[in-house]
Amino acid sequence: MSAPQNTALVVIDVQMAMAHDDAAGADRSCRQAEDNIAALLARARGGGTPVFHVHHRATDPADPFHADAAGSAVQPVAAPASDEPVVIKTTSSGFASTDLEQRLRDAGIKRLILCGATANHCVESTTRSACDLGFETIYVSDAVWAYGVTGPDGVLHKGDAIHSVVLATLDGEIASVRPTATVLTEMRGG
Repeated sequence: MSAPQNTALVVIDVQMAMAHDDAAGADRSCRQAEDNIAALLARARGGGTPVFHVHHRATDPADPFHADAAGSAVQPVAAPASDEPVVIKTTSSGFASTDLEQRLRDAGIKRLILCGATANHCVESTTRSACDLGFETIYVSDAVWAYGVTGPDGVLHKGDAIHSVVLATLDGEIASVRPTATVLTEMRGG
């Protein structure tokens, strides 16, 4: 058995800019996220769950996500298969500047399994938008990651802390937050 027909896996912004940050030694959470994304993709593809990819394209030529920048390329672990739709966004949410909602509705999708980068930016924004649009949302807790950031007050917030806060603020109200192992079991049908 596989996930219900009305379920789709949505992989968000697993692009080389993140790998470049990692190679530069950025403080980040959840080092196993890419492996978990690969496992989710394999289960979805093997079980007939539709997969949608969302990729970010910045409009500023100096941005690492600009179409001409090496950072905009997709990480090999999350490369779309030839039959999987790719939605290009210019905003944080995968819904705000795209036709993602229409594509999902046309496919009869009502339940989304969300993963990718980053936990507190585009995956969170897309998850919140999906909930607002009436989709059932599953946020895969260990198939996302966050980077450390310094706030306007000068306080450094570590990637692990940011990740934890995102999970706490989404779970139960905006999404069902579940680990990869649980989601893989559900995708298999229990």
